[in-house]
Amino acid sequence: MSKTDVDSVARFGGDVLENISRVMVGKQKEIRTLLVALLSEGHILLEDVPGVGKTMMARALAISIGGTFSRIQCTPDLLPSDITGVSIFDQKRGDFVFRPGPIMAQIVLADEINRATPRSQSSLLECMGEGQVTVDGKTYRLERPFLVLATQNPVEYEGTFPLPEAQLDRFFLRLHLGYPTLEEENIILQRLQGLHPIESLEACSTPEQVRTLQEVVTKVFVEDSVRDYVVRLTQSTRSHSHVQLGASPRGSLALMRAAQAWAALEGRDYILPDDVKKMAPWVLAHRIVLKPESQLRGLTSEDVISELLHTVPVRAEEDGDGK
Repeated sequence: MSKTDVDSVARFGGDVLENISRVMVGKQKEIRTLLVALLSEGHILLEDVPGVGKTMMARALAISIGGTFSRIQCTPDLLPSDITGVSIFDQKRGDFVFRPGPIMAQIVLADEINRATPRSQSSLLECMGEGQVTVDGKTYRLERPFLVLATQNPVEYEGTFPLPEAQLDRFFLRLHLGYPTLEEENIILQRLQGLHPIESLEACSTPEQVRTLQEVVTKVFVEDSVRDYVVRLTQSTRSHSHVQLGASPRGSLALMRAAQAWAALEGRDYILPDDVKKMAPWVLAHRIVLKPESQLRGLTSEDVISELLHTVPVRAEEDGDGK
């Protein structure tokens, strides 16, 4: 892989970050993490309170890369066919015609996924995992890049269907936006006094470029000691005293992929232990289940990951010779 390839990833990240920042005030790290998922071909669980810009961020990303966008409003009466699409009999043609559902877009916002029934959730997650839709025995490939941003409200659980651990594990990373600061909220009000910035936002990239850069990211070099650190960090979640269910090997792979994408966005063709540490809370926290007594004590999965980042050493640091 040439330095030019990595530089193209860094330029792409800078351009899209600047473009989305015209709509989103602040949230620089969160936007970069969103790009990590896009370049790693992963999907995002966006867990936050209503009204902090989740939909705007998804729309701004779709516009920035010149991709198609759709929104699925998850409700208890949502059917799998409302997501994937349905075959309808065309009397003129005398045959069934496939009417694609909202999942056929490149950037898909699944709003309040925990309000959909497990049957509909499974249909959506199957599309995420397989990258394809099967309707009436016929398979339709989803166009790359394909990214699902599923949102859920972390406060109100009445009338919801929480995602089980096996389905949470299918999300590449979990992201929180949080409330804006006083200064940021003032800027938001100023910007929205007139026409919404999303209405004048233009593309700064193309889906073809994103697909090319996704291939570049997979070639970012991973040194043996860093790979070993990724594995030991993930395995340590399985033996922690407060953890009932640790991260799976899928978590190890996601952490390595995320670190590769972050390094490429930084303009490097190799990853550092610090890249792994930056990505670990986003990638691993939602993949572990704490013991009930630990939850009652107020401990969070982020607390466990933070502790492990301080206690699990990098092999090169242990050897002291950099090998």
